[in-house]
Amino acid sequence: MLKANTLPDEGVRLPSTPRGARLARRFAVRRMGEWGYPPASDTSCTVALLVAELASNAVRHGRVPGRDFRLRITVEVPTRTIRIEVSDAREDRLPVRPQVPSAEDETGRGLLLVELLATRWGVTPRTPVGKTVWADVAAGPGD
Repeated sequence: MLKANTLPDEGVRLPSTPRGARLARRFAVRRMGEWGYPPASDTSCTVALLVAELASNAVRHGRVPGRDFRLRITVEVPTRTIRIEVSDAREDRLPVRPQVPSAEDETGRGLLLVELLATRWGVTPRTPVGKTVWADVAAGPGD
């Protein structure tokens, strides 16, 4: 299954469109399968959900016309920690720690899911422009 200390992923560039967000999720599920986490495993499902949310946010809130977003996934083998990174070209629209939405709110639950499912998450500046939103996931022992 996992042989090296870290399994890198050079990442993939995807269009800043809803289709690009769907492709990001598919890419993540395929990559998890290559690393020994079947699509129906808890770890793969968690990674797929987090990728879907972060990619959707990149498309919705981080889109710059003519610019793609980038997805990168790595796994730190000794700690079984999977890192998801979604980079976009907008540096002025940073995600904030989620507040619990009211029952009437139609949006605002995505980052709450990230907060609940990720071991930790955050935002870092991206050189030369933009930001990277990242989330860590602890892989389950039985996956």
